[in-house]
Amino acid sequence: MSSTAVARHRATAPAVEPKVAGASVVRRIAGVLGNLVLLACAAAFLAIAVGPHLFDYRTSTMLTGSMSPGIDPGDMVVTVPRPTADLEVGDVISYQIPVEDHRVETHRVASVKHRADGTTAITTKGDANVNVDPWVAIISTDTVYEVQTVVPKVGTAIRVLRAPIVQDGILWVALGGVMVLGLSMIWGTKPDMSDTDEGPREQS
Repeated sequence: MSSTAVARHRATAPAVEPKVAGASVVRRIAGVLGNLVLLACAAAFLAIAVGPHLFDYRTSTMLTGSMSPGIDPGDMVVTVPRPTADLEVGDVISYQIPVEDHRVETHRVASVKHRADGTTAITTKGDANVNVDPWVAIISTDTVYEVQTVVPKVGTAIRVLRAPIVQDGILWVALGGVMVLGLSMIWGTKPDMSDTDEGPREQS
């Protein structure tokens, strides 16, 4: 093949470099987005699962609409300690109710009475409820946990993730992701043949 024919062939050959460059950019963007998602998940895990064990705050999920519209079902409530002696009417606290299953309830304080024996008697009410809760809670600790922050809908996501079927699905998805990542790394290390000798060429 003559040099003129080779030059003409190269000039008419389809350009592939822009496609390769475009695919590389897409992969980089996908990698950055994936890293950001992983960082966000890690931060959320640390704040929800690890933080309460290291720092002085607690998290819980609102299950009912008794505090709507301020706190809706599925919202995550973040509470911090406050001296019981400073408790006032209108404060929103999370406490263990003295009846039934002794569950933790998040309601607004309706009345406060500091008693001579050092305990504090309170009544509470949900903002969406008509009546005050039908019990008197006796607080014997020096601190109560007051609502500091409400994170919308995060509690629902946590409950869903704790479901056994979801946890099993996450496990298999994670394993599949590792396999895909490994295969993509293997496929992505193909030798570059652009500079290799293609064999003897006909001289003009």
